[in-house]
Amino acid sequence: MSRFISFNRRKDQDAVAGVEIEVVLVKIEHPDIDEPIRVSSDSTKRLSIEPLEYCTWSSWAQDGSIDEPYKFVMMGVTVPDESEDVPSQGNLVLQMLDSRIGEVLTSTIEQATVHMAIVLASSPDLVEAEWLNLKLTSAESDDGVVQLNFDMDDILEEPWPSDRTTKERFPGQHT
Repeated sequence: MSRFISFNRRKDQDAVAGVEIEVVLVKIEHPDIDEPIRVSSDSTKRLSIEPLEYCTWSSWAQDGSIDEPYKFVMMGVTVPDESEDVPSQGNLVLQMLDSRIGEVLTSTIEQATVHMAIVLASSPDLVEAEWLNLKLTSAESDDGVVQLNFDMDDILEEPWPSDRTTKERFPGQHT
């Protein structure tokens, strides 16, 4: 699968010391949470002074408008691998914004859906890479940190062949 990379990112990759900051945006949706969780790996803009919060404003995954900020949290990210030999898996280790969210993600049997994108801090609306509809496979929380493991739907689990075009099923094709 080929991916388009913006000119600014290509230029920064070729530079001796990169000046562009890559930002990971994460959106987590779960039926037991009213609003999606939106977090960012970069403190691009100050959101509030009391309490001191930073965020990234981006229109990614927000229906074309910038309604909610992606709040900055300390995180470690392993993005899903795109090799064909192994299932695409990734994980997030992030500081919990709210202990109730950690309880929901670690105590439910329903899977949360994770969406991730990589943008540049200078152009947060231009997506450099994205992974959508990842399924949460496990969540563990400890001391204000939650580790989320997720994977893509394995293409090998899709039924194949689904329907065959035989004379009995599709008589109009075989005349």
